[in-house]
Amino acid sequence: MAGSLAHDADRPALVRRGRWLSAATLAYNSLEGVLAVGLGLSAGSVALVGFGIDSAIEVSASGVALWRLNADASPERRLRVEQTSYRLIGYLFLALAVYVGFDAANALLRHREPAASRLGVALAVGSLMIMPYLAREKRLVGAALGSRALVSESSQTSLCMYLSAILLGGLLLNVLVGWWWSDPLAALLMVPIIAREGLEGLRGQPSCDDGCH
Repeated sequence: MAGSLAHDADRPALVRRGRWLSAATLAYNSLEGVLAVGLGLSAGSVALVGFGIDSAIEVSASGVALWRLNADASPERRLRVEQTSYRLIGYLFLALAVYVGFDAANALLRHREPAASRLGVALAVGSLMIMPYLAREKRLVGAALGSRALVSESSQTSLCMYLSAILLGGLLLNVLVGWWWSDPLAALLMVPIIAREGLEGLRGQPSCDDGCH
């Protein structure tokens, strides 16, 4: 069923799976965000705080995805919600890019040295293990439903995986070598990746009006 649009009989099962995946992502990102922001504020880590705020935005994106899935039964409402949710997810990406870019540049200019955070390293490793599965499964559901908004939301989950890898590199360099600047530099490396996803969301239109199944 992956890679092709679902038949009418398949849609309810796909919608249920999409809801489960979005709810699981929402729950994990809520925990991840609280831990990352708390650890980041404690250690003075701009990368960890930015990662935590990304998690909060991903919670919002998962909420948007659930809104989209709840509208699937009505083709007319489905189209309207599809277009709105796709743009909302784009705005969420851009909001994160602005925040992370500003805070990371400020940390570099002010020479704000973060403390080493081994718990932050563990959090990044955990996200690297969990996020690839959620992103892949949500992308398959979105593609089968013909929903570019849901595929875009799965990209946000994939982005968390990439940000986890960048975060892990920055934190490890700080923990093992003491390179304080690796933390805000890691945050700055996240910015163009985040911004690109946001711009694609704002410029693009859903490739299928969700009536093409």
